[in-house]
Amino acid sequence: MEGKEPSRTARAVAGHRAAHQIADHGSVFRDPYARVILDEEALAEADARALNPSERTFRLFVAARSRFADDCLAAEVERGLRQVVVLGAGLDTLGLRNPYRDLGLAVFEVDYPATQAWKRERLAAAGLAADLVFVPVDFEREDLGERLAAEGFRLDQPALYIWLGVVPYLERHTVFSLLRFVASGAGTGIVFDYSEPLENYSPERRARAEAMKAKVAATGEPWITLLDPDELATALTTIGFQYIEDLGPAGMAARYFGAAPQSGKGDAGLHILFARQTPPV
Repeated sequence: MEGKEPSRTARAVAGHRAAHQIADHGSVFRDPYARVILDEEALAEADARALNPSERTFRLFVAARSRFADDCLAAEVERGLRQVVVLGAGLDTLGLRNPYRDLGLAVFEVDYPATQAWKRERLAAAGLAADLVFVPVDFEREDLGERLAAEGFRLDQPALYIWLGVVPYLERHTVFSLLRFVASGAGTGIVFDYSEPLENYSPERRARAEAMKAKVAATGEPWITLLDPDELATALTTIGFQYIEDLGPAGMAARYFGAAPQSGKGDAGLHILFARQTPPV
């Protein structure tokens, strides 16, 4: 991603969320703002792509990971959480949808300055007022804790971090630096998604993954960091997370798409994960 331009990937992902509301009737993730926040051109492109059957799998993954994050947030709010940080937010709409506003849930959105400026332009153009705190941050160069604290975030209070569609595009040391930051905080944890190394995939799925990798690389946002589930679980435990819930393709299919549960790991693919400092009570 160029430093002065908004993320092309963020625009495409917002399109998948918007298309899900029509193509799949919002069956996994309902978002009344997903279509409103996009401009007409982006919306038309998203709806056109939704007619391509090859787009369906990733569109449903985008919906499932948003639903998973919402489910984790709901459980944490019930336990008393009152701060959530959306990292690499793009056109995420939690600040618009916030169902816990009356409970005092504060939403902090962190993103690259150019992408966040674009988000604010889209909100203004759509006449949407988001109840959130914008925190522009360059993950590779700035200290996240300092930037959050400067905007009123309470580092001494628990928080849930939601980090969707970002990990593959960052250097490995940046990914684990952020995870260590979350693990060293006052409590709760982080939701993020990741992809396995391509050598983990079956031949059929590997071909699709390689095509996706090439597609995003062509936009100037190549995959950089891919993570093996077993190695990641060990690393997260070492960092300080005592509870890990990791859903791969089979786990997501069973939870959100009505598939029969499978024993064992199942096939490799995209994952959504919740890591918590302590097991939920």
